[in-house]
Amino acid sequence: MSTRYEQTLHRARTDPEGFWAEAAEAISWHRRWDRVLDDSNPPFYRWFAGAEVNTCYNAVDRHVEAGRGDQPALIHDSPVTGTKRILSYSDLREQTARLAGVLRGLHVETGDRVLIYMPMVPEAAVAMLACARIGAIHSVVFGGFAAGELATRIEDARPKVVLAASCGIETARIVEYKPLLDEAIAMSAHKPVATVMLQRPQHTAELGSDDRDWHDAMAAAEAVDCVPVQATDPLYILYTSGTTGVPKGVVRDNGGHLVALDWSMGNVYGVSPGEVYWAASDIGWVVGHSYIVYAPLIHGCTTVLYEGKPVGTPDASAFWRVISEHNVSALFTAPTAFRAIKREDPRGELIGKFDPSCLRTLFLAGERADPDTVQWAEDKLGVPVIDHWWQTETGWAIAANCVGLGALPVKHGSPTKAVPGYDVRILEHDDGAAGGSRELPPGETGAIALRLPLPPGCLPTLWKNDDGYVDSYLSEFEGYYQTGDAGYVDQDGYLYIMSRTDDLINVAGHRLSTGGMEEILASHRDVAECAVIGVADSLKGQVPLGLVVLYAGSARGEAEIVPELVQIVRDQLGPVASFKVAAVVDRLPKTRSGKVLRGTMRRIADGVPYTVPATIDDPAILDEIEQTLGQIGYPRHSP
Repeated sequence: MSTRYEQTLHRARTDPEGFWAEAAEAISWHRRWDRVLDDSNPPFYRWFAGAEVNTCYNAVDRHVEAGRGDQPALIHDSPVTGTKRILSYSDLREQTARLAGVLRGLHVETGDRVLIYMPMVPEAAVAMLACARIGAIHSVVFGGFAAGELATRIEDARPKVVLAASCGIETARIVEYKPLLDEAIAMSAHKPVATVMLQRPQHTAELGSDDRDWHDAMAAAEAVDCVPVQATDPLYILYTSGTTGVPKGVVRDNGGHLVALDWSMGNVYGVSPGEVYWAASDIGWVVGHSYIVYAPLIHGCTTVLYEGKPVGTPDASAFWRVISEHNVSALFTAPTAFRAIKREDPRGELIGKFDPSCLRTLFLAGERADPDTVQWAEDKLGVPVIDHWWQTETGWAIAANCVGLGALPVKHGSPTKAVPGYDVRILEHDDGAAGGSRELPPGETGAIALRLPLPPGCLPTLWKNDDGYVDSYLSEFEGYYQTGDAGYVDQDGYLYIMSRTDDLINVAGHRLSTGGMEEILASHRDVAECAVIGVADSLKGQVPLGLVVLYAGSARGEAEIVPELVQIVRDQLGPVASFKVAAVVDRLPKTRSGKVLRGTMRRIADGVPYTVPATIDDPAILDEIEQTLGQIGYPRHSP
């Protein structure tokens, strides 16, 4: 007998228009659609064509009108400032409507862009919603981003107004935003007409002639009602973290985004209106857009906005404090956060200082969730740990164990199966086949692709760059979106994400996944986290190189551990893997969102020039990695 998940997946694939029309009934529409799916101009598909809707209304106003204005909408927990604030849905509506009035006073109209450059404060969420309220298109840039990166986004989005804060706080360090913003505007040929600056007590910025004080502007503004926009109109632009040239501006529409995110809260995450949901991320990333701001509010939940790093602060207990204090039902974070907790508190002793029994489910995404970390979290928390997989471009989960549809058996190392709405295939190039590709059988690793059309909520195109959308995502396999990830499906239909396609290495003609090797290394009792990169080799083309971080307090040294690591990879993968070299490092270079910079380390090892990514958490770590690699005979120049 088929499960509810299987029935839902089948319905979404065989009758996508009927399926998504039914899901859309949960959204309040100003005007209903003419067509659920407009497929008249492939590959540019549009969902809910002809409909009119307002995202801010669905996220805020309708909950107040339904009598839930007193419910907490947003909890701001800021250990870096020692403050906490709660905004009810009524509070959020009042502030959002007034800030929309500020934007209107600066002549921001429907379709105009507004750049948001703010830290993790409630006003950042208010800024996003205020743009949505009047149909302006927001583009959030991670607070503290370097001036050069900020300038490229200003140049591309051409915002009429910038909403900014005077500073951000990274642990105990004040990061002044105004000088970075001023430099970026000076570098850009496009000049916004005004900046509205939120002055924080930790640092007051000096305002110029084109700057407005946030609080003064809010006090003078009149509240503005929601403006209906086309469901296919852009809600926001989110730039991917390119380091050179013009970054890719991922566009998200209004209608499909509303439907997909609301559906995901109940069916993927299993949460109900009124419950507390915490995505431990930043609003500058897609997780913050989708699951700090929009999805929880659209669904009528209470969302937690956490300012600070839950790990890397005085101890590893911040997660447990926030969960127990705010009665969090579901937590969504990156595997790297739990690897860090496991490294600092391997026995989970800090959990016992709090009462996180309210937590029902832990969701992990953003990096591969190695089985050892998942098992550790399951053992220590006693709740289901759900690995799931998605991308900035999709905006919500591609593969997951859909809790709301009845959880499937867990297989460690797998984000389970495709979420209803997605058609996931494992492909390889085949010039003799239709579309130049063939689907691989279970167990074989290849490129993970999504059959078009993508479901609601995914990017319909790139900002002002339809050709770039096709070239970047749709050109490799005809009729498919190329994810850039590699993996396989097992005999039971479970998907395994092994690496980026760039991280599939070719060792003497054998195609191997670095992710599989990382899984083996992570199982070693002394290894807290690891990364495997393919480096150039004159004989075999490429060979794997492992970098590992040990648990705090590990009594054994590199000379003892490295031979064991080499041996376990050889035992489990065989000599074909050619895994012979590993090194112990104090830490791995990561982006602010927790992703390990494998590509940058590969370029260092190969002696290839590289650019320091703007998204890196701590650039100094690259010098440490280069020094460590030098001690074991790298860099080597590519053959």
